[in-house]
Amino acid sequence: MKILLKSATIVDASSKHHLKKRDVLIENGEISKIAATIASSEKVKEVSLKNLHISQGWFDSSVSFGEPGFEERETINNGLKTAALSGFTSVAVNANSFPVTDSKGHIKFLKSKAEGSAVSLYPIGALTVGSKGIDLAELYDMQNEGAVSFYDYKNPIANANLLKIALQYAQNFDGLVQSFPFEKSVARNGMVNEEMNSTRLGLKGIPALSEELQIIRDLYILEYTGGKLHIPTISTKKSVELIKDAKKKGLNVTCSVAIFNLVLTDAVLEDFDSSYKLLPPLRTKEDNKALLKGLKDGTIDGVTSDHNPIDVEHKKTEFDHAFFGSIGLEGFFGALNTVLGIEESVKALTGLKETFKISSEKIEEGNRAELTLFNPDGIWKLSEKDIISTSKNAALLGRELKGKSYGIFANNQLVLNK
Repeated sequence: MKILLKSATIVDASSKHHLKKRDVLIENGEISKIAATIASSEKVKEVSLKNLHISQGWFDSSVSFGEPGFEERETINNGLKTAALSGFTSVAVNANSFPVTDSKGHIKFLKSKAEGSAVSLYPIGALTVGSKGIDLAELYDMQNEGAVSFYDYKNPIANANLLKIALQYAQNFDGLVQSFPFEKSVARNGMVNEEMNSTRLGLKGIPALSEELQIIRDLYILEYTGGKLHIPTISTKKSVELIKDAKKKGLNVTCSVAIFNLVLTDAVLEDFDSSYKLLPPLRTKEDNKALLKGLKDGTIDGVTSDHNPIDVEHKKTEFDHAFFGSIGLEGFFGALNTVLGIEESVKALTGLKETFKISSEKIEEGNRAELTLFNPDGIWKLSEKDIISTSKNAALLGRELKGKSYGIFANNQLVLNK
């Protein structure tokens, strides 16, 4: 297969072609030529798109697809299609299926379901058996089968000694442990950020303290044990400060932020729309600003969609009874691009590749082509017709966004929005 990308602005700080408009010829999955102009031919599929920009393929460190067990929410096949059309060449899939992904057999199943896809699926294994927080799962065996990390999705590790043992054990095979920053005894039955809005609306609050206490504990344990710790989806100003200090001390800690916590605040809760029932909860404008600053200065390593499809029965119900979660792949780039520049957005969308050991190739001749195609300009609003996911629980629905993904070229396949 020969693909010719015409007049593409290359956004890749590691490439000598950075921010230059070039024609890019791809042959058999590799970039064979980059030049100001490349002549087309009948044997070449030419791709000419308005204001075309390309970058190294985007990676999402936290997506949930439902399958196996919750196929009514999302299947792996449709989830990977959604990821591709949203600009992602690789995704890390959470263990919150049924059964929970806590063995090498489950890892093998996920990988087999993604065979032949343009998007590379990287399984995340559960840290504990059944994600119940009692016994460690088969970490070593799962990593040998292809797991890139270990995480009980949205389930905090209540037992401090269990986290200590996990970090010590995982060092033997360079494993990455994730710990969700949520102290349940403080958060209790909270549903939204504990602040003025929660009091005024009569909704039970989740204090920022519940996140920050857990992070303080986890960082102390990491300092004691060594190893690699990833803290997913932080949401408060103090959390940014804690992780910044830990990195200065030389601790091997990384973190992410969910797109929702960058662009939304708890002010959207006025209508009791369960689409905004998220974990971590939407916080304040001050937290938004601190998270953006932390992303720009490198404290926060990347942004995730935290894509979590929920079936209509468990989402379109009273706020108290609705499940936490939102789909986030659709509109992700457009939302991020409203608060960051093009170069910073691309950095945030690729920044966690190294943490999760996802290979990346600079856009240069002779390298494997794994590219995201996008247009960073144009204002639009996310509507239900833009949603490819089976579930429609979208916190970004109706939001004004800037820029769109055209699709991807990866694994020698071109996938474009029609």
